[in-house]
Amino acid sequence: MAADTRNPLTDRSAATAPVATTARAATAPVAAPVADAAGPRDTPRPKVAHGCWYPSPDPRGEQVAFICDRDGAPQLWVGPVGSDDAHLLDTGPDHVTEVSWSPSGEWIAYTVAPGGSGHTRVLCVRPDGSDRRVLAGAEPGSSAYLGCWARDGSAVAVTVAEPVGERARPLASTGRSAGWTERDGHATLLDGVPPDGADTAPAPVRDRLTAYLVDPAGTTAPRLLADETGAATLRVCDLSQDGRLALLRRGPRARREAVVVRTADQALTCALPVADGDPWIGRFSSDARTVWLRSDHEREFAALLALRLDGADERKDLAVVVARDGCDLELLTFVEGDRRAALAWNDGGTSVLETLPLTAEGSAPPAPREVPLAHEVVTRVAAAGPDGLVVALSGSRRRPGVWSVPAAAPPARTPWSADDAASVPRGLPPVPPVPLRATAGDGLLLGGWYHRAPGRSPGEPAPCVVHLHGGPEEQERPVFDPLYQELLGRGMDVFAPDVRGSSGWGRSFVDADLGEGRFAAIDDVADCATHAVASGLADPQRLAVMGHSYGGYLTLASLVWHPHLFRTGITVCGMSDFATFFAGTEPWLAESAAHKYGHPERDAALLRALSPMSRVDELRVPLLAVHGEHDTNVPPGESEQIVSAARARGLVAELLMLRDEGHDFRRAGNRRLFRRAAAEWMQRWLLG
Repeated sequence: MAADTRNPLTDRSAATAPVATTARAATAPVAAPVADAAGPRDTPRPKVAHGCWYPSPDPRGEQVAFICDRDGAPQLWVGPVGSDDAHLLDTGPDHVTEVSWSPSGEWIAYTVAPGGSGHTRVLCVRPDGSDRRVLAGAEPGSSAYLGCWARDGSAVAVTVAEPVGERARPLASTGRSAGWTERDGHATLLDGVPPDGADTAPAPVRDRLTAYLVDPAGTTAPRLLADETGAATLRVCDLSQDGRLALLRRGPRARREAVVVRTADQALTCALPVADGDPWIGRFSSDARTVWLRSDHEREFAALLALRLDGADERKDLAVVVARDGCDLELLTFVEGDRRAALAWNDGGTSVLETLPLTAEGSAPPAPREVPLAHEVVTRVAAAGPDGLVVALSGSRRRPGVWSVPAAAPPARTPWSADDAASVPRGLPPVPPVPLRATAGDGLLLGGWYHRAPGRSPGEPAPCVVHLHGGPEEQERPVFDPLYQELLGRGMDVFAPDVRGSSGWGRSFVDADLGEGRFAAIDDVADCATHAVASGLADPQRLAVMGHSYGGYLTLASLVWHPHLFRTGITVCGMSDFATFFAGTEPWLAESAAHKYGHPERDAALLRALSPMSRVDELRVPLLAVHGEHDTNVPPGESEQIVSAARARGLVAELLMLRDEGHDFRRAGNRRLFRRAAAEWMQRWLLG
């Protein structure tokens, strides 16, 4: 038990590592009314091929709040389950990222990203579009994140991130040796006691994360739930029925933990490691004696666990409720008054959705019931009314949409979700990809999906773009991607692999790129390209590489480590130098990234060796860099410096800076500009 309750940021046991800190009184958020921004009541005609996602139904399951980009940007919409009478609740320009309808039905809370940046705000609005107000995140330099509602809907949890201190050093060092690979070592021991003789310079800029319970109506004062400095994440996932306990998710990537705290004094009573991925990790039973958790604690793949609490709210015992061999439990929600769990499993990139009755302690659980799916991937599951569900689906033939799943009827697409044809741009019909698994040089089996351009004979090698996802813990899924469609339409194949570090293939696979393992991840890219060639699919003389975020970094690394393999590359919001990345990224992201990539001080030599800028003299091919001007995760300077360095060496290099975008491109016009620029670049250098 002691190992389960150690705080990864302080290395102290839970008994001596309270969630709350008292270094400086945090500023509690105050609900501030803003102008109503609801759209017309009639449903406007879509301006672009669009998707709908992140559904959150009202308590009766009759209406659904959701995110939709039918007007060109992700905005907050609401519509009935059974008709197409949907309308905008917020016509503002800020991208909506999360939505949550209150259990009382009186409010809809949602998160927005002004300008596409990482500095998000939490707002609330009445279901009719009136009484819109900012709950948190309006202060300059701060960000706010949405948590759960109180069970009666009287208040909603929010986490406020505020910078603390002055930037003196990247992060506090802890004396770890270079080349670390352990998952459960002290790779993020950022607040620990420094080793003998270590520099004790002033603390750097770090985010203070403070969680509150906020009354949207403003009739009661915000209530403090938790307060941490230097934590990578802090989210309130659930409150017990009586409001006495809170379930928090905190910690950096690959070291997340579920924490149970008493709301009266913020005392931590229990902690357990949980899986990465979806932040909504679990829920209290109605009597608060059990915490249902999505966790990979001491497991290769995440499963549904039951954490039993004793009379002191401490851990009594832990049991696996249900697991699937070789599959991660990816999404978890609860229906029928928390008497049944809805479980979305990741089986090699495709989803399996099941419901499972939750039985009393000691009772054998019955067999789960599988829910038929119209498309390959479940992206969100939410309870709808007393016994129904709504499910967001994506697939190889469409952009995201929302399906209603009644208790005694097959799933049905909601009328305001576009049909398959209307959800994708006109032109070439989407073609489902096929799985393609390469073997790395050290024998590790890699995952991936191969997209074949239409009209090409099976034995004809094709020009091929290797596309690398971000994360690195993301996973390539068999879903429609307009960028892939653009490339396929111009006669190029796309191979989208999962190199080591990707999720979906077990915890050991995720951790295989830690420390010096990242050199092997770079080699994985070359092994995947070689495998596509050896399989007779790709032309060895016409290979290119591109990727977003970490995939952008991996693109640059592949170009300078394997300079003769690819004819060109496109980096999208990718890191080019770890030193400048850590110096410029958000403090909370630096805290989390230190575990995954390496510590900016302790592992400085390793990070320098892994940085593409350190090997830029090896770059041989034309390079396109694309970045959002408001990117606070990976600052635009990462693209600017690699383009400048390439040009200084006489190479063709261009930079496309997208206005009013952040780390992810949300606006329809900018998305279209990006994919056309990328396809034209590939066509120029791969087919020309």
